[in-house]
This record gives sequence, C-alpha cells and structure tokens, in this order.
Amino acid sequence: MSRNLRKLYGAALAMLVTLLLPVAVLAAGKEIIILHTNDIHCGITDNLGIDKVSQYKKDLKKQGYPVALVDAGDAVQGAPIGKLSTGESIIKIMNAVGYDFVIPGNHEFDYGMARFFELASKQKCGYYSCNFVDIKTHKTILKPYKIIMLGGKKIGFVGVTTPETLVTSTPKYFQDKDGKFIYGFSEDPTGEKVYKAIQKAVDNVRKDGAEYVFLVGHLGTESSIPRWSSGTVAANTYNIDAIIDGHSHEQYIPPHKIINKAGKAVLVAQTGTKLQSLGKMTINEDGSISSELVKDLKVADKKVTKLIAKENKRFEAILNQPVGEALVELTANNPKTGERWVRKGETNLGDFVADAYRAVLDTDVVIVNGGSVRNAIKKGVFTYQNLLEAFPFGNMCTVIEATGQQIADALEVGVSFYPNEHGAFMQISGITYTLDSSVPSGVVLDAKGNFVEVKGERRVKDVMINGKPIDLNAKYTVGGTTYVLKDGGNGLVMFKKSKLLKDGIMTDVDAIMEYVQNHLNAKVKDGYENPLGAGRIKIK
Repeated sequence: MSRNLRKLYGAALAMLVTLLLPVAVLAAGKEIIILHTNDIHCGITDNLGIDKVSQYKKDLKKQGYPVALVDAGDAVQGAPIGKLSTGESIIKIMNAVGYDFVIPGNHEFDYGMARFFELASKQKCGYYSCNFVDIKTHKTILKPYKIIMLGGKKIGFVGVTTPETLVTSTPKYFQDKDGKFIYGFSEDPTGEKVYKAIQKAVDNVRKDGAEYVFLVGHLGTESSIPRWSSGTVAANTYNIDAIIDGHSHEQYIPPHKIINKAGKAVLVAQTGTKLQSLGKMTINEDGSISSELVKDLKVADKKVTKLIAKENKRFEAILNQPVGEALVELTANNPKTGERWVRKGETNLGDFVADAYRAVLDTDVVIVNGGSVRNAIKKGVFTYQNLLEAFPFGNMCTVIEATGQQIADALEVGVSFYPNEHGAFMQISGITYTLDSSVPSGVVLDAKGNFVEVKGERRVKDVMINGKPIDLNAKYTVGGTTYVLKDGGNGLVMFKKSKLLKDGIMTDVDAIMEYVQNHLNAKVKDGYENPLGAGRIKIK
C-alpha cells in the first residue's frame, strides 16, 4: 500500500471511530448506572422517600457498579420544609444523599436571585445550566456541563433550564430595579437559541473527552411551551445519548424515544414528581443505553432518615398550629378521574382560596392562577402545615385597579391551553364565565412567553362580574398575588402598569387563615360541597 493510500485509510478509520463514539463498547465488567430524580418539590418523605434513594445508590456501589445520581430541577420548593428554610434544608439533605449533578428548575429561583446563589454555593456538586445567561455579557452564569469518571469512562452531563422560568418563577427576580431583564435563558420565538446553546455545550463536552453525553433538562412535554419541550429539543440537537427530563411531572413509560436531528433514536426519561419513581439509566456492556423506572425501594439510609427528622423538628411547633376544620375535602383534582383539575377547570379548593382573598382584601373580584394551588386540604382539622402544603409558594397578596379588558385578557390567557393544563388558568371569585372550547385560542405571546394580544374570536364568553355583564372600559378592584398582578407571572403582563392599591400586605396563607378564623368561624363547608366548584366556570 502506498504512503498516500495509507494516509487516506488512516484518516477514514479515524473518522469512523469518531462517528461511533456515542455507542462505544464498554470493557468487560459492570454496567454504568445513572440514577435520576426530578420535581421532588420538597417531597423528601413522599412515595419512595429520599432516604431509600440514598441507600439504593450505596447498595449499587457496594455491588461494584459505577453509579451517578442526578436531579433535573425543582427540588427546593413545594412543601413547608422548603419554604420555612428557604431551600436550605433540602440542600442539606441532597448533599447527604450524595447527588453528583444537579440543575436548577424554574422553582429553584422562587426565593429570589440572591438566595439562589446562596443555595448554589451550598450545593456540594454545584448547579449546571448551559442556557442561563447574563444578558449584558452573553456569558453563562453557571457551568454548562460536567464530566464524571464512571467505570473508566468519561460521562458528560449537560444542564438546561426551560426559558419558561422567566414567567413561571417571579419575573422581577430576573430584572434590575427598572424592570429590565438582566438574566435570561436563551429564549426566542423559535427555540433556536436554546438548541444552539445545548449543541455548543454538547460539542464542547465531547471535545473534552466525554464518551457518553446525557442532557439533564428541566423542559417537560405536557403543557410546556412546545419549542422548549424535551421532544423538540431532542429533534433539534445531536450527539446526545439520552435526555433526563423534568418540569411537566410526567412518568415516561420506558423506552420513551425521540428521533434527533441526525436521525438517531434518543432515550428520554422522566420520573413524575415527589419521588413517585426513581429513574435508572444503564449503559450496558455492549454500549447501548436502557432505562427503567424503579418504583419499590425497601431499605432506608439511616443517616439521611435522621437528618430529615432533625430538619423537620426545627419547624414542628409552627407547623402543628391548628387553623380550622374542613367539613368537606377541598381538592385540586377531579374526583371522577383523579387527574389534576385546578389548572384547567374549577375546583372547590380554587373557589375557597379565591373567596378568602376577596373577603380579606375587600375587592370586586379575585383571580388566582391554578399553578399556585397544590395539595388538597383533607376533611377534618387542618394545620398551618396543611395550608403550606396546599399553597407552598409564599405568595404575597396584592390589590390593583384594572379595567374589564385587562381582566378579560387574563382569563383568555388562562384558558389558552385547554383541554391541556396551564398554570395561568384562573380560579375566580366575583366572576363567572363560559369557556367555549370549540374556539381555537387566539392568544399571542412574545419570545419570553408574555401576553401580547388576542387575535380573532375569544374562548371566554358571557363574563359576569358580581352578576352584571363585564364592562371592558370600567375599572374594578382586583385581588390576587404579586406574582400575577404586579410581577407578570405566567406571562400576565397586562396588569404591569395598573394602579397599585395594596402592595404585598400579607402572605397567601395568612390571608387564608384570617378568612377561616374570622369569616367562617373556623368551619369550612357552605358553598364548597362540590369538588368541582360552585359553577363559576362553565365549559362547553
């Protein structure tokens, strides 16, 4: 063979080896295991329990398996232990469990940007995101990726956080004092900025020697903005071996696969919420990757169990304080199907909280985004802890003056995803309306997901305010939370320039406590008997 032919042959062989990198065959030995969680939302003792996840990881390592444990966001918010410690207790517990790679979900920012950076400094493995950027410098705020040696292989993990964070956490946290955005998540109307940010990180981690690349994303599918969903991201990127997903609280039935930009099938996994299952991806000895959901763990890590008890005890006295008695269960779900309903229809829990705000704030109407309403309030005596579990965000109550047009626009945004869920779906008091689901949504949003206008026919019809047809030009007092009425949460920016009448006067839970104790004589029943509400929202 001539020298030139040998060179050509060598170059061709090198190219072939490069192309085959994502499916490199492991040396004989144990499989490599990637355990993953998402959307724990402080549910450390729920379902599987984080102490059992910890022990499972330890047991696998004792058996000789190379193991990494990663989380796809939304861990530090969602229950009293998170709210009362502003996330610190959860970080302590995650550190004790031994997470190796963690990304911020949208709710990691719910305690404010300064607090996020404090928590990030306490997270031993660090936070990673390839698309969380300083808008002025265009530089990433966090490291975009990490390489972990497992079983003699370099395994790359790339983090990505949904741009929906700008509207699903508190928007002002990403702005300067003048309301100008200083932080972003590579958002644009097409999704291209996010795809490019991910691809750049993937290419760089490959250049650094990663033989496998896992994208750990807080992206979601159901009710997520389509251009930023895990499926769309997978279809617009390549050289990613598997995607560990979060945000939409789904349990993808393995093997859930999406065809990527290069025509390759890529595994996508998500485990639900509050440790409903533990994700387990395995790099097999032949180089292939498989996934499963672990739903039964028996043995707990005693050290982690003890730490959880210690952290819970710090807040025991305040959490056990009784508030009142529910003579009916107040639910966020549809009792007929068991599905979460508060983000796409009326519920008695939604009516209850909206009525509480209206009575305490003394307003014409109240709108409450369904995304802020979580756990049910069970029948019987309920405590401060039960309220915090149902309303975990620590929202502040606010009153504004708004026009009928602004109210109508907010309702229209809320129903724009129906029959799918939307966090902006409004639970209401002082208002009734009909949702015509046969009309396509005409809501137009900007690149950040903020409301722009409604084009064409509206889905929300027959709006009545306190029994009278809504006057689009009239001004009404509107109660709710700063998240929606002041900060433009869920993209509801139509209220941004409204006259502020009462600014952050009390927390949502304090308003509810006052309503129960001073307006209902500590007994909750009348008007809330129907789990699907009092008929304020009719759907046809």
